[in-house]
Amino acid sequence: MATGRTHRPATRSRGIPEATVARLPLYLRALTALSERSVPTVSSEELAAAAGVNSAKLRKDFSYLGSYGTRGVGYDVEYLVYQISRELGLTQDWPVVIVGIGNLGAALANYGGFASRGFRVAALIDADPSMAGKPVAGIPVQHTDDLEAIIEENGVSIGVIATPAGAAQQVCDRLVAAGVTSILNFAPTVLSVPEGVDVRKVDLSIELQILAFHEQRKAGEEAPGEGGADTTPPAAPPAAAVRRRGEGTEQGPDGDVPAVMPA
Repeated sequence: MATGRTHRPATRSRGIPEATVARLPLYLRALTALSERSVPTVSSEELAAAAGVNSAKLRKDFSYLGSYGTRGVGYDVEYLVYQISRELGLTQDWPVVIVGIGNLGAALANYGGFASRGFRVAALIDADPSMAGKPVAGIPVQHTDDLEAIIEENGVSIGVIATPAGAAQQVCDRLVAAGVTSILNFAPTVLSVPEGVDVRKVDLSIELQILAFHEQRKAGEEAPGEGGADTTPPAAPPAAAVRRRGEGTEQGPDGDVPAVMPA
């Protein structure tokens, strides 16, 4: 089976917009569910609803793949599954390393969705010497001292960073220097990478903060009383408190983080 290091997906060379690429996994998930139910064809309206997009956008996205469906019949489900999988590079083997085997890293290692979608966890890496050799999801954890050799031996081009924020950039630099060209970052920090390296950031705390914003808005809209929700801004904190907040950091689950996290 081909590995990710030697075969790259063709989406960029074919000029598929990034917004379309971001929606392809949504279509694939919906199509896979249809395939598992032995549904042979699907209309653009039905598939768009299942994927959470409008049908005009779906038809435009599929036109970039050269797939236009058949009037009165719709799209062939199995063919679209193959077509989108091929476009995303999922018809080949992608070895992945996960760096940082704390609670989150261990959960990722145990996630069964990687293997079913063409991603093979080739190695688990952690800086804690006491973790070395311990099996997680059936894979022995290896020390960060061996990171470069592990990447070379396994032909890894995709790295997952699940370290504390303070260690993430150094890990990123080592991954890139060793030949990794795509990084999935779970650390709560922004990584700096050279041109040609792709980074996708997953920050669970930010997503929760966005949900909290919407919950607050809904609570305000539903609040009883004349004039609707109270729009009076909260009182400013005492000057001494402001100075203390700016002078230091608070200890969070991922190490030192700013006392006030940006949105």
